Amino acid sequence: MSNAKESYREPAEKAPILIRVKGVTRTYTRGGESLHVLSGLDLEIPEGSFQALMGPSGSGKSTLLHLLAGLDRPTSGTIEVAGKRIDTMSEGELAKFRAENVGFVFQSFNLIPVLTALENVELPLLLTKLGGAERRRRAQTALRVVGLEDRMNHLPRQLSGGQEQRVAIARAIVHDPRLIVADEPTGDLDRASADDVLRLLTKLSTELKKTILMVTHDPAAAERASVRLHLDKGGSAWPSARAARARRPREPRHAGREEPVAKPRAHGPHGGMREHRRSRLHHPSEPSWQRGRRRPISRRKTAWSRGTKSPS
Repeated sequence: MSNAKESYREPAEKAPILIRVKGVTRTYTRGGESLHVLSGLDLEIPEGSFQALMGPSGSGKSTLLHLLAGLDRPTSGTIEVAGKRIDTMSEGELAKFRAENVGFVFQSFNLIPVLTALENVELPLLLTKLGGAERRRRAQTALRVVGLEDRMNHLPRQLSGGQEQRVAIARAIVHDPRLIVADEPTGDLDRASADDVLRLLTKLSTELKKTILMVTHDPAAAERASVRLHLDKGGSAWPSARAARARRPREPRHAGREEPVAKPRAHGPHGGMREHRRSRLHHPSEPSWQRGRRRPISRRKTAWSRGTKSPS
């Protein structure tokens, strides 16, 4: 069963497939009950593509992201990334796979507050055999790619939200991964900062040929992706026609019929005056210095307000 929505921008030439998912099911057991999050998911993701994963809460977006990044294991089915079956790897092999092939971008940045931007970016390289000088050089290069070469020695609290997320992206690419997984990377950002982050992700895909899989609820963010995948609850995808109908606004109840016209209220002792309870009208003989200090004429119990005497 194919679960990819047909919403593609065809590339100039077909890229090799980086990720293959076949018949993947993920079931959790809670309180003696089985919760089926993904069911028979089939998916292929070309190398160098930028894909946005959308769908309602509970549809399995984050679960799929964790499975592809090697943070979780499927209940059944196969997952192949970069030619390797990660669903059969041991914990040690998965840790090595993540360190070499996957970069993570989170909604909440997850920067270490007491470390500078440069030191935060250098963190993943501490797990490698690189020397200190080489680690620092690569961290500087990653910050230069995201446009923060002038903020290398700043602490996270000295950066804006958009700059913090760019530091997080630099940390994700510092070890040159083939796959970048981003879970709501613009969720905590204003529109301008979010656009900067999305432009950077697009640049990483088009220029550096990084494969990016982004979970988002923001339609504007999803529009930046080359492919948009829509997951429904249970892991099934919405076909194009259904997705279009779901986004189409409903017509009003009286569409095609003449709307009833409300009748004006009758004027009289208790009719029209009630419509002006919040107005600033006052008695014509009231001095200007008292206007605004007393209640509107519709609330004053005068002979004129009761309609028994003309204001003239």
